[in-house]
Amino acid sequence: MKLILLGAPGAGKGTQAEIVCDKLNIPAISTGNILREAMKNETEMGVKAKAFIDSGALVPDDVIIGIIKERLAQDDCKNGFILDGVPRTVAQAEALEEMGVGINKVVDIEVSDERIIQRLSGRRVCSACGASYHTTAKPSVKPDVCDRCGGALIVRKDDEPATILERLKVYHELTEPLVDFYRERGKLVVVEGQEEVADTTRLLLEKLGVSL
Repeated sequence: MKLILLGAPGAGKGTQAEIVCDKLNIPAISTGNILREAMKNETEMGVKAKAFIDSGALVPDDVIIGIIKERLAQDDCKNGFILDGVPRTVAQAEALEEMGVGINKVVDIEVSDERIIQRLSGRRVCSACGASYHTTAKPSVKPDVCDRCGGALIVRKDDEPATILERLKVYHELTEPLVDFYRERGKLVVVEGQEEVADTTRLLLEKLGVSL
């Protein structure tokens, strides 16, 4: 099964990608991870990407798509894959089609902006060991102190209110048009994001016709 996961930042794409890839025994592929891997391995596209990043420029679509193409050519993608965080724009989606990447389903995990702001603004990360917490959903025993190592819990810049609003604005402008793009192609399935991760997973697998 070849899947794309769509959804705003904080909708739970990464979490669901991990669960579904374990369930279906296919790799979850995120843009950030494959960019870092390609640069580390100094692939042709990785070298190009590093040159843009080192100069402070955005990595252009053709390089991003080239890195995805390199990754999808690996053996573990023969039985399918999950793309998480890519395509980010209609131009990237069109480039994937031109590259001949066949997609079975595109899952849009829908969560309101209000709930996303609540989710992300409550996240806390240990500055020492990286453990994750949430002020309401998964609080630490002692406020602002990591249960695991005693390190200080901090708010990442990505989770600051102003940054969250900017990330949502970019998503609605650049990525949300992909919902209609894939709906027109008959590939879109919509899943309402639930409070509990397991409930979202159940709905997602039902939409894909996969038994729990």
